[in-house]
Amino acid sequence: MTTKKKPVIMVSSTVYGIEELLDRIFTLLTDFHYEVWMSHKGTMPVFSKRSSFENCIKAVERCDLFLGLITTYYGSGKDEGSISISHQELRKAVELNKPRWLLAHDHVVFAHSLIKNLTYLKSGRAVMAPLAVRKTAVIDDLRVIDMYQEAILSEKPLRDRQGNWVQKFQSNEDALLFATAQFSRYQEVEEFIRENLSDIAGVQASISGKGARS
Repeated sequence: MTTKKKPVIMVSSTVYGIEELLDRIFTLLTDFHYEVWMSHKGTMPVFSKRSSFENCIKAVERCDLFLGLITTYYGSGKDEGSISISHQELRKAVELNKPRWLLAHDHVVFAHSLIKNLTYLKSGRAVMAPLAVRKTAVIDDLRVIDMYQEAILSEKPLRDRQGNWVQKFQSNEDALLFATAQFSRYQEVEEFIRENLSDIAGVQASISGKGARS
C-alpha cells in the first residue's frame, strides 16, 4: 500500500512576538494532515551548503501552499538594513503565483489606511521610502506596510488583482479561525493544488527562462 503524500504548507518565517500563535497554527495544520514547514518549529528543510535566507526562499519554491503572516515586527534581512527574510518570502510567493493565504495584523492594516488617507501614498509606494526605517510605538518598521501593499497587489489595477485577499486579525483566535476555515477542507485544498500546478509550473518556467537570457 502506498502512502499518499501530504500537501506541504510553508508558514512564513515571522516569529518575534507570535510564538504562541505559531505553535497553535502548527498543531492545527498537522491535525488537518498537512506537512508543515515552519522555521519556528524546526521543520523547514535545511541544507548545510545554503544560508538561512537561501533555505527559506527554496522552501517557498518547493512548497504546495504558502501561509504568510504580516505582523507589526518587520524582522531581519539577509544583510543588515536589507529587506527582511519574511518580506522576501512573500515576494517570492507572489512572483511564483503560489497558492497563498495571508494574514495581516490589524495595526498594520490600520496604519496603511491612515497613511493612505494622509496622502503619503498619493504618488505611489515610493513616497514611503523616507519613512521606511522609522519606528513607532505600535509598528517596529514601516516596511511592514510595504509588505501589506505587495500582498494586496496594490500596484495592479483592481480588475487584475488575483490572489490579493489578506485577512485582518486582532487576536490569535482571529488568525486560528481563518486558518481553520481555509485548511480544514482538506479535499478542496488538494483539488485546488492540482488545479494550480500547471499555472505555477508555467510561472517558474517563465522566470527560469528570463534568468537564462539575462
